[in-house]
Amino acid sequence: MHPNNPDNINVNKRTEGDINSTPARNHWLKNEVDDATKELLTKDARYFLHQALSTPCLDVLKNCSGPHIENISGKKYLDFHGNNVHQIGFSHPKLTQRLTEQLNSLTFSTRRYTNEIAINFAEKLASLLPSDLNRVLLTPNGSSSIGIALKLARAVTGRHKVVSFWDSFHGASLDAISVGGESVFREHMGPLMPGVERIPPPVSYRGIFEGDESKCLQHLEYVFAKEGDIGAFLAETVRNTDVQIPSKEFWKEARNLCDKYRVVLILDEIPIALGRTGKLFAFEHYGIEPDILCLGKGLGGGVIPQAAIVTRDEYNRFGAISLGHYTHEKSPMGAMAGLTTLEILEEEKILEKVREDEVFMCKAMSKLQNEHHCIGDVRGLGLLWGIELVKDRKTKEKAILEAERVMYECLKNGLSFKVSAGNVLQLAPALTISKTELEKAVQILNDAILKVNSIAP
Repeated sequence: MHPNNPDNINVNKRTEGDINSTPARNHWLKNEVDDATKELLTKDARYFLHQALSTPCLDVLKNCSGPHIENISGKKYLDFHGNNVHQIGFSHPKLTQRLTEQLNSLTFSTRRYTNEIAINFAEKLASLLPSDLNRVLLTPNGSSSIGIALKLARAVTGRHKVVSFWDSFHGASLDAISVGGESVFREHMGPLMPGVERIPPPVSYRGIFEGDESKCLQHLEYVFAKEGDIGAFLAETVRNTDVQIPSKEFWKEARNLCDKYRVVLILDEIPIALGRTGKLFAFEHYGIEPDILCLGKGLGGGVIPQAAIVTRDEYNRFGAISLGHYTHEKSPMGAMAGLTTLEILEEEKILEKVREDEVFMCKAMSKLQNEHHCIGDVRGLGLLWGIELVKDRKTKEKAILEAERVMYECLKNGLSFKVSAGNVLQLAPALTISKTELEKAVQILNDAILKVNSIAP
């Protein structure tokens, strides 16, 4: 067992989520969890099916509000993870009021019936998107929106093949892991959906292209040209898990290549839309348009599962195909959550706030990197940031165990986030977080890195 890899697993297969079995976790459970919590965690482990990245659990929650989650002992954490659903914060009062009112009205919409709330929600989504991106299908979760997008792309092009990036995440359902690029999700799953061609992503700090995006674009065109029957290019506009941010030039040329080879461009913004990057949609940073846009997670305001695809008017010609057909497709509760979330983002001027917070985060992250040699790279946009910990800046060897220690030290002091790719501290707070709370979180992180660095391995 490698001392810096206590799970004894392939470092290249580290993905989102903490390691689960380090000495840091054992110390956490022994010293930071009270008896009542331990009893509930034991029950949780007894009755829920265990799975990677979800079990064992860290703590037991009783409340969530604004940028915080709170455990049954009354301890609050600033939640810089939030499963990417907390753009407007947890339990936003306007949202909970609207949903309470909706519970006393229409709560379900039987198939082939519609309802005014769902219509208003779809109309609002269309109004926020450019050109002819006016056609909507609703679904309860992001993985399903990916499935709808893939089916629509096949119908539009008559071709089933898809190009996607290695290390990308597009959901956990069987079709989504078939087109996803995180190998850990495909292990032990047997034959998956055929026709998927993966290429290395445009990664600035690591990767076989060494930050040269032109090589990635050359590879993309090579696959388009040689395969000859690619129907769709599926990609995260900005990669969420370990925060990879392509340049404007990259996306403009990728869009041009899709047009040249008549490939449908599907952009997955399920975790990063709705202001996370400082724009309502991340593709707005790049001056491009997708042909199909996938949304989810925060679309339900952190209360109701709600996702959607938005696509072009010209693709509305497949009325004989069930592209979605989900039971809760036009859920009045989900639609109310989505519509209210969009209203809150506008009314509270959250996009403007995020752009102001980005200036603060740029300075704070740069200062951290200058002061801590274990930080190899910092990258971010809006309120989505990744801090990559390394054992050596020259070799870029991943500091996996150190990242885990930093996470638990932060948890002890009231800051929660996830570790991605084994060594990337991913920071994604509620967009409603105050400047004082941001400053507090950065201080907790700084103190944790100092403490971990002072401990001999």
